[in-house]
Amino acid sequence: MTRLTDGDRVRLSTGHEVRLPLVTEATVAGAVLPAQYSVAESLLPEGLTPVRATARRAAVVVLCVEYHRIGDDAMAPYDEFAVAIVVTPDGRRRPPLLPLLTRAAGAYVWSLPVTTEPARALGDEIWGYPKTVADITHRDDATRRETTVVEDGDRVATVSIDWPRAWERRERIGSYAVREGRLERTPVEFQGKLGVAPLSGRVTVDPDDHERADTLRALDLGSRSVLRFSLDGRIAYGAGRPVER
Repeated sequence: MTRLTDGDRVRLSTGHEVRLPLVTEATVAGAVLPAQYSVAESLLPEGLTPVRATARRAAVVVLCVEYHRIGDDAMAPYDEFAVAIVVTPDGRRRPPLLPLLTRAAGAYVWSLPVTTEPARALGDEIWGYPKTVADITHRDDATRRETTVVEDGDRVATVSIDWPRAWERRERIGSYAVREGRLERTPVEFQGKLGVAPLSGRVTVDPDDHERADTLRALDLGSRSVLRFSLDGRIAYGAGRPVER
């Protein structure tokens, strides 16, 4: 297994080079939604357990991201749409409701379409993120972001999220993915205008015809979000670290 550490410079298969931690500039709209626990659990690799949003429901994150800058302009800007499951490692459980994301908890990235091949290679080769190339369109106005994802000629979903009120702050979480057959946790830091609004109905997820839309429907995402959030600022991705079992 290729071990990566912060400070490393990595050359991708596309010829692009980035340095870790990778600092990006982005605008994000996201939400944490209650989901069918058994379906969320079935999507996870061994070693991770879903965090419960309620006594009977898991927590799933949707993220609509527009990257404005990647590292020191290492590649062209791109867009992405993430679906992730809030988890803890080694079967450690957390009580229902917030806080969902703690030092132990994080989000396992189940699906991550992006708009360019260099962006796909970046996520796959450095962190093991399951990136695919798709058409992603963000439509922003003063109140919300609406994101439509089309892949292989079929619409995956359209997601609408109202912008919450934002203020300057910094937060750290972790993301989980399987890279070269091994589960890793990547430290992720957000800094900038971060908005948070709990228990909101101002989120809609409309799956369509793509095969991943079937899974989104099976997750039965609730119509009322546990948390709605936004970011206009920096996201820094460190080197992934193996999760000890």
